[in-house]
Amino acid sequence: MSQSRHDINVLREQIATYGKSLFDRGLTMGSSGNISQRLEDGGWLMTPTNACLGRLDPARISRLDAQGVLIDGDAPTKEHFLHRAMYDERPQSGAIVHLHSTHSVAVSCLPDVNPCECIPPLTAYYVMRVGKLPLVPYYMPGDPALGDAVRGLAGKHCAVLLANHGPVVAGKTLEAAVYATEELEETAKLFLLLQGKNPRGMTPEQVAELEARFGRP
Repeated sequence: MSQSRHDINVLREQIATYGKSLFDRGLTMGSSGNISQRLEDGGWLMTPTNACLGRLDPARISRLDAQGVLIDGDAPTKEHFLHRAMYDERPQSGAIVHLHSTHSVAVSCLPDVNPCECIPPLTAYYVMRVGKLPLVPYYMPGDPALGDAVRGLAGKHCAVLLANHGPVVAGKTLEAAVYATEELEETAKLFLLLQGKNPRGMTPEQVAELEARFGRP
């Protein structure tokens, strides 16, 4: 049975609450970034285009059906195809957060970043919540080809980093997606602070032990 209107309204409120929290802490700014939540009927809630995550009106959050047709609310983010590409490849994911958070974007601009693993496994919680973070080559915002590039990586990764743009992070729940996004941003900050210092990261054995106990994100 699909979710009731009350249940969907609760999810709208949660999106607005998390959006304000991210905005208030400087993890998103202006009208950048977007959030989505998968619904039980196969559709989605998505933040509207040109909306500030710090001032979302829950009633105006876009609701789309399983074909991506707008049912109510304002028009969805113009990057809705990024979310749909992730959902298509990750049926276990219930929510997605995309930000232009400063430190993650800074890593995406480094010339010698490893495209298969932009940030090394510096901490246990980064390994548990983000795992390996691949780099998606630069595409102009709104370019549908960006969705195809994300789709090619999303099946094996819960998070991808768009070059010169920002992270896209999926989670089983909205809370999990937000926590993983925050972990990514803080680890990106650590990574930048440690540039040129030859840091001691997690060993392959330590990463394997974490994956064996907690699974891959």
